[in-house]
Amino acid sequence: MDETRRDRDADGRARNARPRDGLGRPLPYGTPGVERQPEGVIRAPEETLREAQRLLDAGMPFHAHEVFEDAWKSGPASERELWRGLAQLAVGLTHAARGNTTGGARLLRRGAAALAGYGETAGYGIGTAALTGWAEELADRVETEAGRTVDAAEESPRLRQEGGRAR
Repeated sequence: MDETRRDRDADGRARNARPRDGLGRPLPYGTPGVERQPEGVIRAPEETLREAQRLLDAGMPFHAHEVFEDAWKSGPASERELWRGLAQLAVGLTHAARGNTTGGARLLRRGAAALAGYGETAGYGIGTAALTGWAEELADRVETEAGRTVDAAEESPRLRQEGGRAR
């Protein structure tokens, strides 16, 4: 394929068809990549949390961000800030794992601020206080250890709260 042309979908919208790695970075055409997260999938909140946690645990926070983004765009207006905050946490972890200190810390803090208004927990058992603490601590560490990447799987947060703490 001519790499100077923009990939387009059937409707003519720009779509990058290059394979991606586990952190969402484009790879050269013909290189094996990870399966892309389908966009625009409408899931029940429980399914969103299960799929996002699976992806986070696998060290694929970019892909988890896509799942949260679907919930943010398709869910009720009253929940958009919750899903958007979770998406920001996931993309913040993505940037931190890629070595982007400034972007990672900024998005982790932005996501934490979005979740802070929910108190200890949000609906669906989401441990918002624990997630906020996780994000702030990771943002501080990423800034302190500037230039050092983090392991996305090792750093993945627990989305749900069980027995008084995020699991």
